Amino acid sequence: MKANFSIRLKELREENNLSQRQLAEKTQICQANISRWEKRIQDPSTESIIALAEFFGVTTDYLLGVTND
Repeated sequence: MKANFSIRLKELREENNLSQRQLAEKTQICQANISRWEKRIQDPSTESIIALAEFFGVTTDYLLGVTND
């Protein structure tokens, strides 16, 4: 899960032309957590995964790398 999530998160963030700080501001998630997730240092909480999926308009399965759509 770790690698798939971190890759998908960074891809979605960059596709939306957002810095980590901008994403943090828009989602009310700490920028340090976003950084840790993208670097595969820490796993996100279930609540954070859901919030990010809703923000980007994707499924949690997509964000976790379970599906490709």
